[in-house]
Amino acid sequence: MIALAPLLIVAAAAAVWLVIRLRRRNVMLWLPAYIKGDWAGRREREDRSEGPVHIMFCVADHFEPGWAKADAETQERRVRRWVEQYPRMFEGFLDADGRPPRHTFFYPAEQYRPELLEELAGLVGEGWGEVEVHLHHDDDTATDLRRQLAEFTMHLRAHGHLGQDVRSGCLRFGFVHGNWALDNSRPDGRWCGVNDELRVLRESGCYADFTLPSAPSPTQTRRINSIYYATDEPDRPKSHDDGKEVCAGGYADGDLMLVQGPLALSWPGGRFGIMPRVENGDVSRSFPPAPRRVRTWVRAGACVEGRPDWVFVKVHTHGCPPRNTDVLLGPPMRELHRELTENWNDGERYVLHYVTAREMYNIVRAAERELPGNPGRYRDLEVLPPPAATAGAEHRLHDAEARA
Repeated sequence: MIALAPLLIVAAAAAVWLVIRLRRRNVMLWLPAYIKGDWAGRREREDRSEGPVHIMFCVADHFEPGWAKADAETQERRVRRWVEQYPRMFEGFLDADGRPPRHTFFYPAEQYRPELLEELAGLVGEGWGEVEVHLHHDDDTATDLRRQLAEFTMHLRAHGHLGQDVRSGCLRFGFVHGNWALDNSRPDGRWCGVNDELRVLRESGCYADFTLPSAPSPTQTRRINSIYYATDEPDRPKSHDDGKEVCAGGYADGDLMLVQGPLALSWPGGRFGIMPRVENGDVSRSFPPAPRRVRTWVRAGACVEGRPDWVFVKVHTHGCPPRNTDVLLGPPMRELHRELTENWNDGERYVLHYVTAREMYNIVRAAERELPGNPGRYRDLEVLPPPAATAGAEHRLHDAEARA
C-alpha cells in the first residue's frame, strides 16, 4: 500500500495538469458533446450501410489582403498570386460533377479595395470560387453594423460578386466573423459588441454563417459538427451556443443557419504523441493539409438530420499570410486534392463534390426539402450564382461552341 502512494501522487498530478491544459485551450466547452457523439452525423451515419456517401467539400478562406497592416502594393501582390497560381496549381483535379477545386474568399469589409475585388472577379468567372462577406469590428452597434453590411454588399455586387435569392431577387451572402467573435461571443466583449448580430445578419441578407468551429478560442460553442438554426436572444451574447439541427422534412426554425466545420480529437498529436491534437479544420502552415486528416474530417462532418449520406466538410484557412499561401498554393494542398479525388471519389463508397459556401448552403436546403438524387444538381437551388460566375460560364460556353 505504501508503494502505491508515489504512483497515486504522480497520477493525481498528471490529472491536474491535464485538466489545466484542457481548460486553457477551452476544450471543456465542447468536450461533453464530443464524448457523447452528440451530432447528427455521428448518431446516424454509423448505422447506415447502403449506397455511397456524398461529400460536399468547401474551403472557407478568411481572406485578408491587408493582413499585418500591409501596404497597397503588398496587398495587390498577394491577390495577384492567388489569381495567377490557383488555376495552374489545381488544374486537372475534378470532382464527380466535373468541377475543379473551388475556393470561397470571405473578404473583409473593412479592407475594401475595388481593384482587388476586380481581380478576384476574374478568378470567379473562370469557375475557381466565389467571394463572400468577412468582417472585423469592435464596440459596434446594430445600427452601424446594418449600415456597413448594406454598403459592403452593394460594393461586392458592383464587382460581380454575391448571389440573389431565386424568388425575391434580393442580395444574399455568406458570412464569417473576424476574431471568431460572432454575436459578441468573447467573454471580454471585444471584437464585436452586437448582442443581436444573428438577427441583423439575417435581416441584411445573410443566408448562413460559416465562422465555426472557433476552438481553441473561448468563442467556441457547445454544439459541434452540426448544421443548425440559432435563435437570437438580443439581450445576451452568444445566442448560437446551441440551436435546432437542420433536419430532412423540416423548415427554417430560427434567425440564422450556422454551418460548422469539423471539430474532433486526433492522434498522434501533442507532445510526444501522447496528448491528442484538436482537429478544428484549420489548413495552414502550422497545421498543413494531409491525407490522414481527411478521414477525421469526414467522420466529424456535419449532415442534415435524416440525410447521413450527404456529408458537409467545411475546412477553413487564412490565405493571405505568406507562410500559409506557400502551403495553400503549393505541394501540400495538391496532395490533399489528390487524396480527395483518388480515395474519396470512387463512386461506390464515396462521391466527391467541390462546392463554394453558397453551393453548400443550397445543398443543405435541398437535403432539408428531401430532394432526391445527386446533390450536385442543387448547387443553385435558392441562391443564384454571382454575376461574375454567370458571365464567365457564358463566355466559356461561347468559346467552346466557337472551337466546335
